[in-house]
Amino acid sequence: MPELPEVETVLRGLEPVLTGAKFDRVEQRRANLRFPFPKNMPARLEGLKVNELKRRSKYILAHLSDGNVLVIHLGMSGRITIDRARRNEAPGKHDHVIFHMSNGQVVTYNDARRFGSMSLIEGSLLDAHSMFRNLGVEPLGPEFNTAYLSARAAGKTTDLKAFLMDQRNIAGLGNIYVCEALFRAGISPKRHAGSLARKDGSPSVRTTRLVVAIRDVLEEAILAGGSTLRDHRLADGSLGYFQHSFAVYGRMGEACTGPGCSSQVQRIKQAGRSTFYCGRCQG
Repeated sequence: MPELPEVETVLRGLEPVLTGAKFDRVEQRRANLRFPFPKNMPARLEGLKVNELKRRSKYILAHLSDGNVLVIHLGMSGRITIDRARRNEAPGKHDHVIFHMSNGQVVTYNDARRFGSMSLIEGSLLDAHSMFRNLGVEPLGPEFNTAYLSARAAGKTTDLKAFLMDQRNIAGLGNIYVCEALFRAGISPKRHAGSLARKDGSPSVRTTRLVVAIRDVLEEAILAGGSTLRDHRLADGSLGYFQHSFAVYGRMGEACTGPGCSSQVQRIKQAGRSTFYCGRCQG
């Protein structure tokens, strides 16, 4: 599933194409993805202008001129591509929604597995909607800091890996970037989340390292266009390249890249997900 950096890179590719443009025509080529499309979605969108594009967690939010928000989730295999030249071409098998924009651009949502979704939500009700009301802070936003992280983690005995992937704590973090951030911070994924707080509740040294590592790995991944694993591509169809910088993810049995480390990357299962780490570098 695309994680925060992949969604952010798609958003940045869409911004100059969608922002300020109107939906001239919307082709909806099936009744549903993971969930049914909003009722009469094409008619409700046509003629509206996209005022602003934002990201919340792994969702793309298109704020529309009528006050509603088009919420897009890419699911496991959803892709959004931009192509002016496709205006008169036949849609592909998995091209489920095609947006013909007033600036001549054609934006296509393609999803082979159909685990993505689209919703139309009144803007004033967005934060209270079931998809958003329980989300934690954005890891690249000002609210994500050592004080926040230690306060959320204090007293928790769950594994640190599971705590970081819980969207109620931090929005948008997924398996790849949690593994990479924990390696950079030198922290074992098997530690209790509560180890991020001292007895008095203040941030531990580990917390400071982890906040820096999370921000750095996400920012570097965004600059690299995200990680291309299975289906992800950027909005212009190109690939992301951060997977070439993985220190641990997907590298079980390979040599650790830590300075002076002769150990191999290990793989364990946590909450049904694969965790990759170095037992020597991550204490």
